[in-house]
Amino acid sequence: MSRLVFDAPDESATQAFGAALAEVLPPGTTVALRGTLGAGKTRLVQAVAAGCGVPPEDVTSPSFVLVQEYHGRVLLYHIDAYRIADRQEFLELGPEEFFESQAITLVEWADRVADCLPPERLEIDIEITGPQSRRFVVNAVGTALQHIPRKLREHLPAARLA
Repeated sequence: MSRLVFDAPDESATQAFGAALAEVLPPGTTVALRGTLGAGKTRLVQAVAAGCGVPPEDVTSPSFVLVQEYHGRVLLYHIDAYRIADRQEFLELGPEEFFESQAITLVEWADRVADCLPPERLEIDIEITGPQSRRFVVNAVGTALQHIPRKLREHLPAARLA
């Protein structure tokens, strides 16, 4: 597994991280976001969307509608599994349609539906390290995305491969 650690001291660094992700994620990538409430999962999705040409104010947490769709230079699906009761309810959303598309699919609270995610994915754990600071740990799962942490490192000199 290929892994990258990025410590963002403030929100502008989180924006830079999201912009870098938008640059290196190939179409068809699923990104599993994990972190506690308030860790910044939706904020990261906003940063990725902005990097794809979607106005950040158009990106909101899909907690009540479960799936949002954003059109930028690439199609983005934003799924929030926080209110998903179980595996069956998630599968009723038809996630395989999202996962098999050429869109980038970002799944918040991915740990709740881990067994439903595709075997090839990027996992990002977000840890709160201070009032504005976050640690992002990026793991490439499967073989197809192993190059992503290295490509991210090229865009983020402060990041480190682990």
